Amino acid sequence: MKASYLAGLGRFAIRQLPDPTIVNDTDVLVKVKAVGVCGSDIHYFTAGRIGSQVVAFPFILGHESAGTVQKIGTRVTRVAVGQNVAIDPAISCGRCDQCKAGRVNTCRTLRFMGAPGQMEGCLREFVVIPEQCCYPVPDTMTCESAALAEPLAIAVYAVDRSPLTANATVAILGVGPIGLCVLHVLRTRSAGSLFVTDRIEERLAHARKLNPLWTGNPGRADIVRQVAALEPSLLDIVFECSGDPAAIVQGIDLLKPGGTLVIVGISETDAVPFPVHELRRKEITVLNIRRQAHCTQKAIDLMAQRRISLDEMITHRFSLEDTQQAFELVAQYRDGVMKAMISMD
Repeated sequence: MKASYLAGLGRFAIRQLPDPTIVNDTDVLVKVKAVGVCGSDIHYFTAGRIGSQVVAFPFILGHESAGTVQKIGTRVTRVAVGQNVAIDPAISCGRCDQCKAGRVNTCRTLRFMGAPGQMEGCLREFVVIPEQCCYPVPDTMTCESAALAEPLAIAVYAVDRSPLTANATVAILGVGPIGLCVLHVLRTRSAGSLFVTDRIEERLAHARKLNPLWTGNPGRADIVRQVAALEPSLLDIVFECSGDPAAIVQGIDLLKPGGTLVIVGISETDAVPFPVHELRRKEITVLNIRRQAHCTQKAIDLMAQRRISLDEMITHRFSLEDTQQAFELVAQYRDGVMKAMISMD
């Protein structure tokens, strides 16, 4: 099979590998059809690391994926040969204290596809994964849409964990793919006024299609002043989806006393300074989001029921051989890219 390897900082190479084989009786062999390029992949591409997770080159990235089942182990009952499946890239043990508490996303021995030191990713023609990671999708859903179940599941999880109420005033700071998914999910819930910011005008244009009350570019506007003019009491919840340390501080400024800052974005830096006295004076709750738990099926259902459509999020498509161009495009925010999709067909 062909695989696209991250061969060094900013450099991909195509290699031929032996086709993987089923080892365990609960394994599933999937022919990969679509892989989305995620912001965390870009961190590895440009910096070679996220925090303590450092790439040992060469390495296969990619975790937003979907494909068609080719073979199954003797004890597999969840999927059948020929079915299209969305892949949950996180493999939890099911036995540790975290898993038993329902926190599979913080499993003590979690392995994540495309994470250095854990498991190679999906930028290859075939993968073998446990059946617990395979989610059948309807025949009406494309593999490209199914691949987007992974970022949408993170958004569902973030909103589920937040203290969202019917009249809550909410901001999303950064409407790249994750932030836009959060906005989509909020549009399926009862919420109050929604505010959206991003430094890229094309992303704000995507967000405006979902009719938030207000959108703004922090590079061109005084965000806190303009939001306060519309909501003098300030906001109940801020979803920080950019990973920019400055946005975290701005999120705290946007919150009313007793508000909640939900940190979804991943920062490239190891440490982020917090205005601790402002956090204390306002008694702000800080909620960190670690990927997702038990939300993949919810994400698939939202798309299958047509309550959410992410089709317009996919702005660019590439072949496996063109992975280099896809990553360069996303890393440089060129051509209004929202989501670049690697298609194996």
